[in-house]
Amino acid sequence: MPPIADTRAAPAPDRVVPTEEALYSLSGMWCSGCALAIEHRLGRLPGVHRVGVDYAGATLLVEGEPEAIAEATLATAVARLGYRVHPLASAPDAEARLDAESRRLAGRFAVAALFGMWTMLASLLIYAGALPEPRLERVMALVSGAFALPVVLHAGVPFYVAAWRTLRARRPGMDALVSLGVAAALAVSVWLLWRGSAEVYFDTAVMLILLLLAGRWVETLARYRSLRALEGLVPATAEATVLREGGAIRVPLEEVATGERIRVAAGERVPLDGELLDAGARLDLSPLTGESRPCRMTRGDRVAAGSRNRGGSFTLAVTAPAGECRLDRLYRDMQRQQAAKGQRRALAERFAAWLSPLALGLSLATLALLMAFGVAAEEAVVRALSVLVVACPCAVGLAVPLATLAGSARGLERGVAFRDPAALELAGGVRSVAFDKTGTLSLGELAVTALRPAPGMTEAELLRLAARLEWGSEHPAGRAIRRRALARGLLPDEAPWRIEERSGRGRVAWPALPSAGQEASLLRIGSPAWLKGLGVAPPADMADDPACTRVDLARGRRWLGSLWLADAPDPAAAPLLASLHDEGLAVALISGDRPPLVRRLGAELGLAASACFAGRDPAQKRALVAALPRPSLYVGDGVNDAPALAAASLGVAPLGASTAARDAAGILLLRPGPGGVREAIDIARAARRVMGQNLVLSASYNVLALTLAAWMAIPPQLAVLAMALSSLSVVGNAARLAYGGPGTPVECRPQAPRRRVRGRSGEAGI
Repeated sequence: MPPIADTRAAPAPDRVVPTEEALYSLSGMWCSGCALAIEHRLGRLPGVHRVGVDYAGATLLVEGEPEAIAEATLATAVARLGYRVHPLASAPDAEARLDAESRRLAGRFAVAALFGMWTMLASLLIYAGALPEPRLERVMALVSGAFALPVVLHAGVPFYVAAWRTLRARRPGMDALVSLGVAAALAVSVWLLWRGSAEVYFDTAVMLILLLLAGRWVETLARYRSLRALEGLVPATAEATVLREGGAIRVPLEEVATGERIRVAAGERVPLDGELLDAGARLDLSPLTGESRPCRMTRGDRVAAGSRNRGGSFTLAVTAPAGECRLDRLYRDMQRQQAAKGQRRALAERFAAWLSPLALGLSLATLALLMAFGVAAEEAVVRALSVLVVACPCAVGLAVPLATLAGSARGLERGVAFRDPAALELAGGVRSVAFDKTGTLSLGELAVTALRPAPGMTEAELLRLAARLEWGSEHPAGRAIRRRALARGLLPDEAPWRIEERSGRGRVAWPALPSAGQEASLLRIGSPAWLKGLGVAPPADMADDPACTRVDLARGRRWLGSLWLADAPDPAAAPLLASLHDEGLAVALISGDRPPLVRRLGAELGLAASACFAGRDPAQKRALVAALPRPSLYVGDGVNDAPALAAASLGVAPLGASTAARDAAGILLLRPGPGGVREAIDIARAARRVMGQNLVLSASYNVLALTLAAWMAIPPQLAVLAMALSSLSVVGNAARLAYGGPGTPVECRPQAPRRRVRGRSGEAGI
């Protein structure tokens, strides 16, 4: 019987402490064990609620009270372990760090290879019995040990440092086992020499360090290639031309404030997000979207940093400062996605954390049991050493992070950004997919086909007023109205004093600073049903075209006119929906548009009438999406789609989606058209397969290797080689995904030629 709830009001807390999230970069990490040690140390700090460390990207994600997650607080705690915390590094800084790390690894690997070669050659002569007398074998054993010293004392230092740091954090990992294995191999060799035997194991210590350095180098190269995919998310310029009272001056981006006007010269990249103030501009969006042809923008359009000016110079009003632009947020999202952990990664790390103490315990148990059963001390020590070496859990620690990093990089190359750590795991297993209509399955390039002004107004006045009310709108209808006004030379000179969005319905505008009694001058533009509910009555003889979308304007309760706009389905939509149907997924079209338009589009795309839902407001969209078979995926781009995106297991925001939609989505499409949904699902499936394969490979290796090493004699050299091969198999399998090599199940379907697509937003929030 469940306990009876206490219905008395609980005392209010003295204060509500806000919770924040922060991203930082880390330096000094050497392996995934370092990441786990930092997580354990920071997770014990008061006020810290959640910690995630990504070794591959050297990124720290921390959530908690503002004072607890401040850089100074975290830096003090991390410095005690020997690591350092910095502000989140840009992609070039991260690349420079990896370059330096690669050079250091190359130097240590060269030392290990040069001296290790002679160590192993000397050991080979002893094992092959190529020396004529025992005295020469002992001399060669000493030579082997001498050449091993530079490898052990120089090339292997990072392993010992990392082992000490993880031991201090009470989270010993692979480096602790490696260091213990090297020390044990040296101790056994010295003990055997002291007993007069020449069968030393200096080559085991050398091979352990050499092969692990080689694995780290390959791993660094894989991380480096994945990082290159993020370079497109970095601003190409550090300064902007700002128009101030003293004239045009070049100013660092960090000093440009929101609202300031900046000038973008011909051929220059847009340095910051802004709102176009000039009549028109031609922009090359290929750095952002892959769109090859320049796009024509009009006054009031939102321009994203990173696009290139292919026309004359123009002026922007800055809408986001440096660090808060669309590309900046996307870069942080990608870094956050790496630092946060999906279920498979958390499972792999828990397994790796238990494996090190398990291997040490099994090694000691093997030694004790063999000695108890009368096995010679030399053989018992060697077999215990093999158990210790063979169990290094580096493959387990790399299994999921490298697959996640490779999948994310592959997605960026294909125009898909996975923002959520669970996106790669969820997208590959979706059972249902739902789409918004305008700008998602349709081209989103609406065109004004007809106008009807109220008596006393001309078409030009109606179009100019509508363009003014759509100032800065990201909706396809708003962009179409501004394009039509631009073509007729009717663009307004200034924006309204204030504009408010009414999600799924329209916009409200105050032409000037409001005062008492000005309610009658309030302007509205939006769906006829919304305005009718506010008391706006169009003429009784108004007839609708079922193939068009109608937009009405009103001042107060007075109808000012109507505009009709038409759209066309995206050529890539029908093949996409057919492929999803063929896989047995449930597919639905959920729109706020009128039923005739939604049914017609659904029929053109091959959807059954029962799968098309029209006239739905944001709350109804959310309820429909929540009822879909899960895991579910919803594709929407408007402010009114944000609730549905949040209700789905995974939300997808197409290119040009509203800020609200992008914030609610776990996947962003960086190229025009819905084909990115197909790419996202295929890449996620490939990543899930690689994650599963890596986990099976690493877990099977450790279980099998530990069992064999404990029950039969395995030479330590063979144990080292098996351990290195297990790590390389995981890295190679992840690289197969990153490079899209043979066997990678990522499909690239050709798409029909399509019209140029401009930015787009929600389908009913005009």
